[in-house]
Amino acid sequence: MTHFPQPHPSRRAARVQLGDSVLAAIRLEDGRRTKAKLQTISATGGLLRLTESLVQGDFVEVAFQTQAGPVHGMAEVLSPMRETLDGVLQPFRFVALEDEDHRRLRTSLDHVVARSLPSMKPNMFSAH
Repeated sequence: MTHFPQPHPSRRAARVQLGDSVLAAIRLEDGRRTKAKLQTISATGGLLRLTESLVQGDFVEVAFQTQAGPVHGMAEVLSPMRETLDGVLQPFRFVALEDEDHRRLRTSLDHVVARSLPSMKPNMFSAH
């Protein structure tokens, strides 16, 4: 079954900062492919560092590796945040994830938080 991540109306999803350590493969609607570095990730989306910006509103496939395994999902490209010396930071929001991809993403997010903030409760990325 496909999972459709929904943001909570009154609070943002918890985010994990990744720096430049996670590569992401992006496939655009026209079939072209590009690579990015995943800067930030949450259960509902993330922030990519790209060499050039994507078109706001486009739907793309995003794939990246986590400690729990590969995550592959459909995402909507949001407005670029800012340009950097080596490209642009551009957010995206997940619009569809298969159940196993969603499980791997949440497991990985929970693991990173538990390792860096032992006082945080497990499953903080769960939908409530």
